[in-house]
Amino acid sequence: MVERKKEEMSDITLLGQKNVQYGYDYVPGILETFDNKHPMNDYWVKFNCPEFTSLCPITGQPDFATIYISYIPERKMVESKSLKLYLVSFRNHGDFHEDVVNIIMKDLIKLMDPRYIEVWGKFLPRGGISIDPYANYGKMGTKYEALAWDRFKQHDLMGMDRVDNR
Repeated sequence: MVERKKEEMSDITLLGQKNVQYGYDYVPGILETFDNKHPMNDYWVKFNCPEFTSLCPITGQPDFATIYISYIPERKMVESKSLKLYLVSFRNHGDFHEDVVNIIMKDLIKLMDPRYIEVWGKFLPRGGISIDPYANYGKMGTKYEALAWDRFKQHDLMGMDRVDNR
């Protein structure tokens, strides 16, 4: 049983490593996947990253956010330690908030080909303004395409847009 599990997880190289060096430059290649053991089921996988940091591409000042990632897997799932290292890799990456959210979503689509995915960045205010970009995607020609449109229309009505979550 243990040997079969090791074989199933042979593509995961970061999980369990104690001396993994954190890189602070954008590295999408660090993302790893594993097989979804329940591909016939629809279910949500959600990640919250409350300590996300990137840089303003103009001023170089740090931008802090909570990044929310929710997806419905197809055949592949993202391994959480690789996702953590990937998100940390934005630390010295300069891009606008809207770009960061779309880059994360597109990298995860390319990696996993999920049925549905959404990424929401809740950035802390700088200069008195907070920016909260939201992007989503549902597989074209499926019920997930309709889900994407429905959630897009209602994303800011879902109870997460509160002042007390900053």
